[in-house]
Amino acid sequence: MEDLGFGVRTGAVAHLVIDRVPKRNALTRAMWEALPGVLAELAADPAVKVLLVTGAGPSFSAGADIGELVSGSDPADPMAELRAHNLRAQAALREFPKPTVAVIRGHCIGGGLEIAVNCDFRFAASGSTYGVTPARIGVVYPPAAIKVLLDLVGPATTKYLLFSGELLTADQAYAKGLVDRVVPEDELDAAAAGFAATLLSRSQLTIRSAKETVNALLAGTDADQLAFERYRETIANGELVEGIAAFHGKRAPRFPWHD
Repeated sequence: MEDLGFGVRTGAVAHLVIDRVPKRNALTRAMWEALPGVLAELAADPAVKVLLVTGAGPSFSAGADIGELVSGSDPADPMAELRAHNLRAQAALREFPKPTVAVIRGHCIGGGLEIAVNCDFRFAASGSTYGVTPARIGVVYPPAAIKVLLDLVGPATTKYLLFSGELLTADQAYAKGLVDRVVPEDELDAAAAGFAATLLSRSQLTIRSAKETVNALLAGTDADQLAFERYRETIANGELVEGIAAFHGKRAPRFPWHD
């Protein structure tokens, strides 16, 4: 998949690497178009339990490739094709059925931040920077992308980012809830790996149900029936019984996927 601009390593903790180092991992239209397919393959792999998303080299991603912004075939809407691919890619990442962690160093700007905020968690190197810059070049930001920011950081920070186009330091991003953890750069990979290990030790059905429920509630759809179905699964496959037995036995649970 490297020829698509992504590197992939599979396993219980899979890695998706944005790999276009000479352009600070700016994403082309072809990369946005390819991303849902890459994610679908990882989602379908039963070995994959957690996905770490990062950038090759010193940056996470500097955003969309500016040279392609108005390269579409419709003179009245030259961004139409790019926008469609971009929004489909964001949705595919947001709806990925397993936990996702953005592991961020360097620049996380524009389209790069779109990728990061559509992950479940964001672990940041202390020297990383964040911003959404459409106001600098006259791009009207699509409502679906604004809603993701709004749900994550609220209206004031969403407006600040979009109105000003200013960049935030990692500490500023953490204070505003844009990232979940800030660590020195040389500790970033270990911190992400440690968190992934924690997720691997938990009930995968509980995690999947929680993610589905949060996404449904954010979308304003009913989550009760789906959550009940997941609850029945925890009984049918023994996860709930094992979890309770492990608690009473004061030991770590061995959920079914471990075997």
